[in-house]
Amino acid sequence: MRLKNTFYVIGGGGAFLVFAVPLLWALFRSMQPNDVIVAAPNASTFFHLTWGNFRTLIEGPGNLVRAVGNSLVVALSTAVLTALLATLAGYGFARFRFRSAPVLFALVVVSMMIPFQAILTPLYLEMNTLRLTDSLLGLVLFYTTVNLPFGVFVMRNSFASVPVELEDSAHVDGCGTIRMLGSVLRPLITPGAATVALYAFLAAWTEFLGALTFLTKDELYTLPVALVNVQAGAYGEINFGSLVAGSVIAMIPCVILYVGLQRFYVTGLASGAVKG
Repeated sequence: MRLKNTFYVIGGGGAFLVFAVPLLWALFRSMQPNDVIVAAPNASTFFHLTWGNFRTLIEGPGNLVRAVGNSLVVALSTAVLTALLATLAGYGFARFRFRSAPVLFALVVVSMMIPFQAILTPLYLEMNTLRLTDSLLGLVLFYTTVNLPFGVFVMRNSFASVPVELEDSAHVDGCGTIRMLGSVLRPLITPGAATVALYAFLAAWTEFLGALTFLTKDELYTLPVALVNVQAGAYGEINFGSLVAGSVIAMIPCVILYVGLQRFYVTGLASGAVKG
């Protein structure tokens, strides 16, 4: 038993170092001037830390604050809309029996395996026809479309893990479908909904190619696109200090959300794995 515990402690410590060291290294580098980052290691300048990179990003011409605001609006809207639509669709697949339900759910599962780059061009043409390009609303709809199959898969399995007798009892007591979803089933499906929302938020927050394709106006750029524009200095020289500082800013909401919703995330994925 003691050897087993020692093995777990060593394994857990090793896993912590694998994930924590790159984060701490990025945080440390973000507070170094660009010339120190690109120079050979020198003990006399290595610990010269400053907030200059962050000040340049906030006060500079890149207008990173506006890009962070755009990313927050897009990511939060995508998370809420994806969780809402996935909950309703998952409830339909789990509770209503109709002839084409297995085929439709199989199509949903298969669509999870299609990379979004494969549908980027037809989606762009369709959204351009609907005048949804160069629009944060269009970007939200695009991210919701891409993330919805995974959300439906998770929510369908979350509802499948809830006993049908619980809903029958609620119906006998006069509870309608909407009220039952919000009052009776809500505590039971919260882990699944939180998993879907967190997954959609992270995907929308970090996505680059779709935002670069659908947006051409500077004032609408999200954080990943804005970081590409601020990384280039004079004569195309990469400003590694600004790039690392922007990366640190980009990962802060991801770390906060993951730490806050981590227990729901693990439970939601586990329910999907068991009831698939």
